[in-house]
Amino acid sequence: MNRQRFVRMMGAALCLGALPVARARDRDAWDEGDYQILHARYGTAQHHEDVSAQLRRLARRDGHFQVSNEVLGVDPDPGQRKTLRIMTRDRVGQRRLFEYAEYSLVDGSHFIGWRQGDWGHAEGGSWDSIEHRDPGPHGGGRGQDDGRYEIVRAIYGTERRQIDVTQELRRVARRDRRVRVGNELFGGADPAPGRRKSLWLETRTPSGRQRRFEYEEGSWIDGEMFLGWGAGGPWREDDSGPPRPGYRPLRIISARYGEGGRSADVSDLLRAQIQRNSLRLRVDKGSMGGDPSPGRRKQLTLTYAFEGEDIRQLRIDEGEWLTLS
Repeated sequence: MNRQRFVRMMGAALCLGALPVARARDRDAWDEGDYQILHARYGTAQHHEDVSAQLRRLARRDGHFQVSNEVLGVDPDPGQRKTLRIMTRDRVGQRRLFEYAEYSLVDGSHFIGWRQGDWGHAEGGSWDSIEHRDPGPHGGGRGQDDGRYEIVRAIYGTERRQIDVTQELRRVARRDRRVRVGNELFGGADPAPGRRKSLWLETRTPSGRQRRFEYEEGSWIDGEMFLGWGAGGPWREDDSGPPRPGYRPLRIISARYGEGGRSADVSDLLRAQIQRNSLRLRVDKGSMGGDPSPGRRKQLTLTYAFEGEDIRQLRIDEGEWLTLS
């Protein structure tokens, strides 16, 4: 056997030997979630089917998938918007319900044994097999603050255009246990008009482990998963406690972006982008949520004030930076 052939054979053997290790690592990365799947149902409250077997096959093939009739291979209620309900149990035995609206994305990293498909054998269940606790008149109630994950930050938008909505989500959490992701949830703020958006929640467990949750526009958030949900906190440690001496909240009184008679009110959009009482962004159609006057040179006209100080007005040309601190 010549030297070149021997080297080629050894290289191939080493590559083949490495494959099981790589696959094992990939499998382990997807099997370290916190929730054991009991069963899954797809459809509406009136018409639904058990899709545990379909879900198991999908899990073995991929870490993510989009909820649809085609992917799950069934349409229990034609013409109606459907939901995938995944019934789970966490590592301490508490039950949790995950709900995914049709066309939203399922992230398998939340679930124990996802890639192995090693779940869903013991229990069949029904659409309402998980008890829904009464949230009470103000969205509080038993179980509201017993979640596993503490929210550190909430971001809403697309990969290219997004805003920080942590404070807005905190206010919503005090009111409702289950909320639906959309512009209306954040006061009508729309960081990317006409585009499908997502809400990203950056979280951590009491042990310090970090995890990111993604909810596509139209999907539902179950606040029971998150620590302090009903109380609206504690989230973001740097925002807790009394304001520091000399603190004056920034108020956006009005803001318009455009040229001449063709301009758009962007007041709410700018309010939603205030972080740590500061606002910094480049004035363009991306940060302003669109182009009210295509092909023309535009300007941002902003009226604002720090509480207790005089009202001020700024005009920032397109392409320039706005900085308020």
